[in-house]
Amino acid sequence: MTPVEYRTADIAGRKIFYRESGRADAPTLLLLHGFPSASHMFRDLIPLLADRFHLVAPDLPGFGQSDMPPRNEFSYTFENLAESVGRLTEVLGLARFAIYIFDYGAPVGLRLAVKHPERITAIVSQNGNAYEEGLSEAWNPIRAYWQKPSPANRAALRSFLRPETTRFQYTHGVADPSLVSPDGLSLDDHYLARPGAHEIQLDLFLDYASNVALYPRFHAYFREHRPRFLAVWGKNDPFFLPAGAEAYRRDIPNADVRFFDTGHFALETHCADIAAAIRDFLS
Repeated sequence: MTPVEYRTADIAGRKIFYRESGRADAPTLLLLHGFPSASHMFRDLIPLLADRFHLVAPDLPGFGQSDMPPRNEFSYTFENLAESVGRLTEVLGLARFAIYIFDYGAPVGLRLAVKHPERITAIVSQNGNAYEEGLSEAWNPIRAYWQKPSPANRAALRSFLRPETTRFQYTHGVADPSLVSPDGLSLDDHYLARPGAHEIQLDLFLDYASNVALYPRFHAYFREHRPRFLAVWGKNDPFFLPAGAEAYRRDIPNADVRFFDTGHFALETHCADIAAAIRDFLS
C-alpha cells in the first residue's frame, strides 16, 4: 500500500496542511473538501487511488489542521480560500492537475479552473454544485442571510453548526447509517467547536452568495474549454440536488454523470464505487 504523508506548506505566512500520496510523476488529482469537513474526508479514497495517481488533499484555511487566523487578519471569503489553494499548487509545483470538488471545494476549485484553465486536466464533482437548480430549499435560511445580513438572520444559521446538524449531513439519505463511521463527523465537530470557528463559518455562509454570482462565469468556462467531467453524486443529498449534477450536461455535453443511492457525504458509504468510477474515468 502506498503510504500517505502529512505535510504543511507556508502560504503567505500561514500553515496549510495537506495529505499527499502516490508517485510525484503520476497524474495529479487535487482533492478539495467541503463544509464542515477537512482532508480527512478523503482518508479512505486516497489509498484506493494512490497506486495510479499523485494525490494532494489540503485543508482549507480555517479548517482541519491548517491555520485558523483571526477574522481581523484574514478575510474568510471563497476568493481568499481559492487564492490560498492556488498558491499551494504553485509552491508544490503542480503545473497540471485534475480537481475533485465537493461542497465548498466546488467554488474553490472552479475559481482555480476559471483563472488557469490550462492547468486543469479534468474535473470530478462529488456533490459539488455550480447551478442554481442544484440548490435545495434547505438553503432558504442562508438565502435570507444573503438578502438581509442582519444579526437575527446570522444567528438563525447557528443551528447549522451544531453536532446534530453534522450528523444529519452524514446520515440523511443513507439506507444503513451503521455504515457511516463516526470518525469523520467527530473530527468535524471537534474543529467546529474551536473558539472563533463559528464566526468564520457564518462569514463563509454569507460569502457563498459570491459563488452563486459566479455561476454564469463557471458555465462560460465549461462551454469554452469543455473539460473532461465526471459527476459522482449522492442522489439523496438534502442540500445539492440531482438536478445540479444533470445541469452540467447543458454546458459539457459529454459529461459523465453517475448517481449513487446515498447522501451528501457519499464517500462514507460508496468510497469503493466512487474510486472505481474515478479510475475508469481518468484512465
